[in-house]
Amino acid sequence: QVRLVESGGGLVQPGGSLRLSCAASGFTLASFAMGWFRQAPGKEREGVSCISHSDTGTYYAESVKGRFTVSRDNVKNMVYLQMNNLKPEDTAVYYCASDRLPSCGAGYTSWTAEGRYDSWGQGTQVTVSS
Repeated sequence: QVRLVESGGGLVQPGGSLRLSCAASGFTLASFAMGWFRQAPGKEREGVSCISHSDTGTYYAESVKGRFTVSRDNVKNMVYLQMNNLKPEDTAVYYCASDRLPSCGAGYTSWTAEGRYDSWGQGTQVTVSS
C-alpha cells in the first residue's frame, strides 16, 4: 500500500525557514519523480517543485525559485522541501505526491499536471505570519 506522510509544517515568521519532509512507503521511491504542491485558503492547489527519480532534475515554480530547495534520499525513502525566506503568501497546506514516471515533466504545465501523480499525502500546514 502506497503511503506518503508529510511533516515539518508549522508557524514561522516572515523571513524564516522550514524543512518539510515526506516519508514514502509501499513502493520503490527511487523509481519515480516526486512533486510538492500547496493549496492556500480559497485557492486552487498549485505545483511548487518536482524532483526526478535520480535527483538529476529539479523544477520550481517561479514564486519559490531561489528560496526553496527540493531533495530526496532514496535510501531513507524520504523527500524534502527546504523553504527559506518564507513570505506570508507561502501560507498553505503543502502536499507531496508520487509521479507515475521517473522524470518530472518538462515545463511547468507538464510537471504540475495533477493527473501524472497517482498518490498524495495528507498535507502539512505552513503558516507564515508575524
